[in-house]
This record gives sequence, C-alpha cells and structure tokens, in this order.
Amino acid sequence: MGGFVAWIDWLAALPAPLLYGAIAIAAFAENIFPPLPADTVVALGAFVAARGDGTAVGAWAATMIGNLAGALTMFAVGRRIGVQRLSARFPRVFPPLATAEIAERFRVRGLPAVAMSRFVPGVRAVVPPVAGAIGMPIVPTAVAMSLASGVWYGIVCWMAFHAGANAEQLLDRIAAQQRVLALVTVVVFVGLAAYAVWRRKRA
Repeated sequence: MGGFVAWIDWLAALPAPLLYGAIAIAAFAENIFPPLPADTVVALGAFVAARGDGTAVGAWAATMIGNLAGALTMFAVGRRIGVQRLSARFPRVFPPLATAEIAERFRVRGLPAVAMSRFVPGVRAVVPPVAGAIGMPIVPTAVAMSLASGVWYGIVCWMAFHAGANAEQLLDRIAAQQRVLALVTVVVFVGLAAYAVWRRKRA
C-alpha cells in the first residue's frame, strides 16, 4: 500500500509536460515489454492529471503518441525478421503455435482482426510484430491499431479523469473492463470462425 501511495505522490509531483511524457513512455514500452502494466500507468497518470494542471485530452494524446510509436517500432521488427524467426528468438513472448494461429487469423480476417486483437490484454503487444512479419501494409495496419487503441485508452483516460478520490477502486474498475472487453472479443472471434465454417460447408 505504501509503495502504491508513493507512486501516486511521485506522479502528482511531476509538472504536466513530464507527466504526459511518463504516460507516453509507458504506452510505448507496453509494445516492447508486454508484462508492463501500461493501462495502470496511463490510468494513474490521467487520474493525477485531473487533480492538477493536466487534461483528459492531453493524457489520451500522450498515450496515443507513445502507443503508436511503440507499435510501429515492433511492426518494423516483425517485418524485418519474419514469423518463424520471431518465434525462434522470443519463444516466451511469441509461442510458435499461438503466433502461427494469430498470423493465420490476420491473413484471413485482415485489418478487422488486427483491430479487435488490440483489445485483448496479453495479445495486444503481439499484434504489431506479427502483422509486420506477415507483410500487412503499414498505413492501413497503423490506422486499424490506432482506432482500437484510441477507443480503449479513451475509455481508460475518461474513467480515470472522472474517477472519485480512490485510485485503487479506479484500477479495479479498469481491470474488470479489460476482462469484459477480452471476453467480448473472444466471443466475436468464435462467432466469426463458426460463420466461416458454416459458409464453407454450405458452399
């Protein structure tokens, strides 16, 4: 608890530009180091910004700049080394079977699959390098990723900016929101897959 309060106090002591910079760095690093709890940092940053000189739009814009920069960096890495080498070099982050399945889904479903996958915690960081590795076009892919991330982080920043005084309750709400979004995304994917199988059988 003491560490959590200290973390809040540290963020609160930052001037608005540095606070936005910390948010952008966390959003960037999420794409490079998937275990990093970027949602938590972004939420706390927006939470603190609401109680200082910051704005919800500023927190969201800083998040989007960092997130897109990190995503495009990993997209370029994936494009350079390909799917097989990606799994071979980083097997814990990109398990071969799971990565191959995601790559196939992107090939079949295209940009909608890219956008939807960005809503799923854990899978979110895998999307840019895999999309780059299978040769998806950079501009449409960047737009799809930005739209998905913009919606999710818009929700996070709005919730944080309009939260009450309890930051821990805010993080609990965001964690619950993540679970709901992940469940909805999985249900949609399963529904689309079932529909595709039904159409093939009918044809």
